[in-house]
Amino acid sequence: MLLKLLARAALIAWPIIAGLLAPSAWARDCLPEFKLPAAGQIQAAARAAEDRGFLWSIERDGRTSYLYGTLHVGKLAWLPGPRTRQALQASQVLALELDLTDDTTLKDASQSAKRSSSTAAPPPLLARMQRMAEDECLRWSDLEPLQPALQVATLMLAAARHDGLEVAYASELVLGGMARQSAMPVHALETVTEQFNALAPPDAAGSARQLERDLNDLQSGRALTVLRRLVEAWAQSDVATLQSYEQWCGCTDTEDDRALTRRLLDERNPRLAERIDALHTGGQRVFAAVGALHLIGDQGLPALLARHGYKVRALF
Repeated sequence: MLLKLLARAALIAWPIIAGLLAPSAWARDCLPEFKLPAAGQIQAAARAAEDRGFLWSIERDGRTSYLYGTLHVGKLAWLPGPRTRQALQASQVLALELDLTDDTTLKDASQSAKRSSSTAAPPPLLARMQRMAEDECLRWSDLEPLQPALQVATLMLAAARHDGLEVAYASELVLGGMARQSAMPVHALETVTEQFNALAPPDAAGSARQLERDLNDLQSGRALTVLRRLVEAWAQSDVATLQSYEQWCGCTDTEDDRALTRRLLDERNPRLAERIDALHTGGQRVFAAVGALHLIGDQGLPALLARHGYKVRALF
């Protein structure tokens, strides 16, 4: 279940988390701090880019919009490919779960990311996270102000960097930057509050259980194993593997896991579908980019929008 949590947390608080991933100078065997590539490197990567992820067209009322399944981490070599760029250029508005290029959204996320005394991790789990942060060359003083969910998400993202995965190359950030450069409007499908509400278990006991499971998955290597399989499926546009996610993720084993799945996917997908539909019905051609797991199953966005009367077609 850490993967779904990571996805939300990475998206909500990426500017905070990205700043925390700079390694401590004293630590041995630390990965170098992430640095943005030079303009020439970006241009070369864009020219060589292949289509990855999952793209659907949705057609109704004489207009075609698009659904794109994203990955919340990435690599420079995974910039949008030609068909993805063509679909974006054919659209009039980019719809993201959150507009991460908006200063107000980033300010709200920064405020919401801070923990209160009532949300602090239990001492044994806190000690585990502190040791893991040291192992990943992170300063605990930087992570200390964050909610526990974001603390463990930062640890997960630090571990993912060993596979060359960077939150700075998340699909949403790349697409948002492309839209801003071309003066395309960016529309947020949700608010920061809605996203944080989906993250939060209903009580402190549930939060502690979730945190302990997430730390167990991370320390055992299970979380990275699942992440690698998900990343590979996304990079190869392997929809069959994506659709069978719950069969290999180990993320529906407990009632807490199933409740988190309902909050993160089942309860949010109808709202996302309605807001995408509202943009399209309002006369705009929409490029809606959301986490890939929102697009699978009977309650996935393609299925829900088909029930709204759209002709839905998988492109890759």
